[in-house]
Amino acid sequence: LLGLPRQFELTKATLDDRFRQLQREVHPDRFAASDDASRRASMMLATQINAAYQTLRSPLKRAMYLLELAGVEVGAESNTAMSPDFLMSQMMRREQVADARAAKDTCALEGLHSEIADDIRDAYADLGQALDHASEQTSHQTSKQENQTHAAVEGVRRLMFLEKLYEEIDNAIFDLEDL
Repeated sequence: LLGLPRQFELTKATLDDRFRQLQREVHPDRFAASDDASRRASMMLATQINAAYQTLRSPLKRAMYLLELAGVEVGAESNTAMSPDFLMSQMMRREQVADARAAKDTCALEGLHSEIADDIRDAYADLGQALDHASEQTSHQTSKQENQTHAAVEGVRRLMFLEKLYEEIDNAIFDLEDL
């Protein structure tokens, strides 16, 4: 819809520029003097463009959308199998957050916040490589493509955990600063 390449790596400036350009072209104000059908079509297209922009603006939503376009279901709600090491680290981090929150230790929370931010940054870099390599593979490289697709799905699911924990730490810091 936005006319952008099907790839994970996408600059905010490119996305924003394309969004603004399309919104100018289809904005309902440009069709104020047109017939009802043209005004409705303009409104529908502007709404679709806005929804597409919101999806692509979020790296996690963009990744899920790219996987969906490739016919791959992330299955985040139904498939909860994750690496035991990853799950154990998440449990330990959650305990650290709970302990720091109970102790009103903003410094510990900020340290965890920074650690999770680094993990998120690295996970997005890995995810971008997996997604972009999966889409570049040719048909005779199916096994390698499947491995990249599996890595991308796993990356999306890990990022869902990490971003949720990051947000929880954000909220804990905010709550403590509010006291």
